[in-house]
Amino acid sequence: MTGHAPQALLIAAVLAGMWLLLVVIRYVRADRGTRVSMRQAVRVRWGWVRLARMAGLTVTDKTPGLLAQITAQKDGPAPAPRVLTPRIKVKPDRFGVIVRARTLPQVGLEEYQKAARFLADAWRCTRVSVLPDGPGKVVIRGVRSDPLTTPTEHRPTGRLPEDVARWELGVDEYAAPVCVSLANVPGVTVAGTPGAGKTSGINKFVCDLAPSAAVQFVAFDGKVSRAEEGDYADLVKRMFAFCGDDLDEANALFKRLVELRRRRSSVIRDVLGVKNVWHVGPSRLWPLTVVLIDEAHTFFREYKGSDAETKRLAALTAENARLVEDLVKKGRSVGILTILISQKTTGDAIPTFIRDVCPVGLSFAQKTVEAAVAALGDDIRNWPDASPVTLQDPAYVGVAVMAMQGRPGFTRIRTPYVSDADAARIAEATSHLTADPALCLDALLDTTSNTNPGDDGQDGPAVPLAKP
Repeated sequence: MTGHAPQALLIAAVLAGMWLLLVVIRYVRADRGTRVSMRQAVRVRWGWVRLARMAGLTVTDKTPGLLAQITAQKDGPAPAPRVLTPRIKVKPDRFGVIVRARTLPQVGLEEYQKAARFLADAWRCTRVSVLPDGPGKVVIRGVRSDPLTTPTEHRPTGRLPEDVARWELGVDEYAAPVCVSLANVPGVTVAGTPGAGKTSGINKFVCDLAPSAAVQFVAFDGKVSRAEEGDYADLVKRMFAFCGDDLDEANALFKRLVELRRRRSSVIRDVLGVKNVWHVGPSRLWPLTVVLIDEAHTFFREYKGSDAETKRLAALTAENARLVEDLVKKGRSVGILTILISQKTTGDAIPTFIRDVCPVGLSFAQKTVEAAVAALGDDIRNWPDASPVTLQDPAYVGVAVMAMQGRPGFTRIRTPYVSDADAARIAEATSHLTADPALCLDALLDTTSNTNPGDDGQDGPAVPLAKP
């Protein structure tokens, strides 16, 4: 054994040198925030044993270990009790550290959560959260810089999305990704004051799904007359239809969509073999049809007056509300998703019989508690720290609030900014995938007897990657 000691030492030195080299390379290539977090991670590891004891995250085991039992003398003193400290693994990122720890008897999830404020002070973090990470495990998230006040930018890749029903909204206050499943969702409401970030959030949603031919878009923009004048000027090439603030045109387009819903409902069982399109998923010939209604109050406004023109407009908006109600209440199973966007989602802007059917609601900054309650429900009163009323500072532009399934209370989300140039690039590169769902349905009915309608395998080519 002694003859091989030099070789063993040499191998150990080489391995240690390679490991150190990899650490140095990672450190040099990392951005400034990640470098600070890497240094923070080292301090967390080195100080964990002492900190755990001071924070009450250790347990005393009076039972001797196996080695102590073997070496103990019969008439000698009893072995000293052992102090057990949970093992941890630390991973740094741009905003802070992620610590995965084991639990011990009498040191479980609740004890870690009680110690979170002590950990935040010791690790110099803005906030620390503790969540379960499987049986006998917890994940401790410490953020050094606030993700909510750190603007982020998203550059769409143009690659085919893995799941057209997955909406990647951004990151929460602990920099954890926030995703929402839109499968079997009939409608979404998006509220917020002007300039709070609603348009950028919708731009990201459209750009991420645009490379798939299994998704088609139609937009109503109530604050412009033509697409070139508004927020959808860069995306209109990827939309099979667009309507401005003309109520007659909007009414006609709503009727087209309701007719599409009725046709789909009448043939879905015969064509797809299911009652719900989400059992097989959208396809090129049966695409998910996303209906974007921006400044929705324009199309539902209650006109009051006795003259003929006012009565005509009142009848149009009342019929618009009835038609959109049909889309929201009956369109889910046939692959129609309605997204209603307005500064306030109060009953005078979006009728409650439409708004309250939409299970997903987001709210960017709001000025009043009443507007926040209309967007998120009355329960937001019980969570004042998460209320969108607190997001009026310019640092929170692009931050939204929503209720997440499986999480108590409400989650604040930093949505990334998507530039107009990137939106135009994606729309231009995917414009050939645009198709009217009604014509797709005609083609599907013509080919049903020869092909499997849900497996055409044509989602279109990927868009070239953005230039660095």
